[in-house]
Amino acid sequence: MLKILNLQAGYGNLKVLKNVSMHVARGEIVTIIGANGAGKTTLLSTIAGLLKATAGEIRFEDRNIAALAAQKIPALGCVLVPEGRQIFADLSVEENLILGGHVLRRNGRRELARQLDHQYALFPILNERRHQFAGTLSGGEQQMLAMGRALMSKPSLIMMDEPSTGLAPLIVQDIFNVIVRMRDEGKTVLLVEQNAKAALQVADRGYVLETGKVVLQGRARELLEDVEVKRAYLGKDYGDFYDGRE
Repeated sequence: MLKILNLQAGYGNLKVLKNVSMHVARGEIVTIIGANGAGKTTLLSTIAGLLKATAGEIRFEDRNIAALAAQKIPALGCVLVPEGRQIFADLSVEENLILGGHVLRRNGRRELARQLDHQYALFPILNERRHQFAGTLSGGEQQMLAMGRALMSKPSLIMMDEPSTGLAPLIVQDIFNVIVRMRDEGKTVLLVEQNAKAALQVADRGYVLETGKVVLQGRARELLEDVEVKRAYLGKDYGDFYDGRE
């Protein structure tokens, strides 16, 4: 579904991504782990069109989207849940969701209403809070709203940037349960996550990014057992985070 070939990107004279190559197959959860400053957010921003690549290709559904404007990419089925949620605090929960579904407007109000119902079924707390200002939600509820807003456009690929940041452990568990459910419902997920333990326990495959380069890749369970990954990201006693509950 997504193939990245020798991608380079950065900010001015600062080169952040250095010939990054990776792929994401349909129906997978693929995670990218790495320390702060490794280039994880830069990678997602470049795929989403928020930052322009200086070299390389980004092929989504076999189309090179590297030169496309950011507003064109969600309509193709590729969306980003940004770091820090970035919801519209002064709009209601439902207004935030409707904005996320703007690409469905050509399909009529019935389709938009169907997608709203689907998000409320996936995140029942949003249904309870549908008329509240989004800025009054808790951190976990705001993360659910950011995810629901992205899902409103019926994407085939959803990219998530640090969804667990600042959340209590039980809320993190709920967020990762939803990520697994999205995969089970046919979505493809590209997940950037500082919590390597949680990410690798739900992912199918993973990549380790260091200073803008892919230094390791493999099946998620293999990375969980890799000595260097344990040392750098998991610690000695990493245990089981994801219990598979729904």
